[in-house]
Amino acid sequence: MDLFTQLVERAKANKQRIVLPEGTEERTLKAADRILAEDIADLTIIGNTAEIQKLASDWGLQHINKATILDPETNPKKEEYAQALCELRKKKGMTIEEARQKMLDPLYLGCMIIKMGEADGQLAGARNTTGDVLRPALQIIKTAPGITCVSGGMILVTEAKEYGEDGVVVIGDVAVTPMPDANQLAQIAVCTAQTAKAVAGIEPRVAMLSFSTKGSAKHEVVDKVVEALAIAKEMNPNLLVDGELQADAALVPRVGASKAPGSPVAGKANVLIVPCLEVGNIAYKLVERLGHAIAVGPILQGIARPVNDLSRGCSTEDVYKMIAITANQAIAAKANQ
Repeated sequence: MDLFTQLVERAKANKQRIVLPEGTEERTLKAADRILAEDIADLTIIGNTAEIQKLASDWGLQHINKATILDPETNPKKEEYAQALCELRKKKGMTIEEARQKMLDPLYLGCMIIKMGEADGQLAGARNTTGDVLRPALQIIKTAPGITCVSGGMILVTEAKEYGEDGVVVIGDVAVTPMPDANQLAQIAVCTAQTAKAVAGIEPRVAMLSFSTKGSAKHEVVDKVVEALAIAKEMNPNLLVDGELQADAALVPRVGASKAPGSPVAGKANVLIVPCLEVGNIAYKLVERLGHAIAVGPILQGIARPVNDLSRGCSTEDVYKMIAITANQAIAAKANQ
């Protein structure tokens, strides 16, 4: 059974409630129709009810009425949510009038539905920027306990079955924090390991990557990785993590045994933590294009409940997969409570 089939089967077996705030966006609606047809998740689609129903009819979508369609203008809980948001943000100076206005914004409304315990995750970004998607999530849902740094994990499914977990490798951060300090890098390692388990279904073996292996080079950026390793071990003493390792020492058994003898991770890593966003973003795109890997994500990590961000160039298939991924993250978030 391939990775995506596993994701869908896990989601079907433990159905989650996912919010789609971009309810009149074509790719989103078409993916939602498929999710509902296959009974993968319960959906709340935000937007004007009549417009959504007309678009569904125009595009021949037959299952949209299985979703909860919520119009921000006529939402019966509009005032209740506004009061709750105002209370949540009053220390930041939010007035009730501002809160009422925010509850007309689908991205804020979706996060408030999650905060009120009426949904488990959200997916947006086909029409909105990453900043627009993240802002309400961080203001309303906030980060997970012990986490201050949001990051993005990418699952790479390759034909190189001898590496990672039968060719599957998870890499982070590829999307959010440009130049993490040692503490943030440790958080990225812990969160990416959680993504590997929750979404890719693998037991994480985490390599903290650098251009040095076990002191072979001296530099302040290597020192940062070594410090991050110590912090990650403190954060999760049960996590199988080692560093600093070069990429070949992390992935290739022969090189790992030579450069880092006795390491529990070297030569068999399936989670790769890069020292900065620049490296992660370049690396996954090179592997995707030159190595013909399938890249799945970025999957946002570190938020207390899953809120994922689509690329504005995404396909309907991308949206479909990311709904299933968001559902799997929601299952894991509940299990870790």
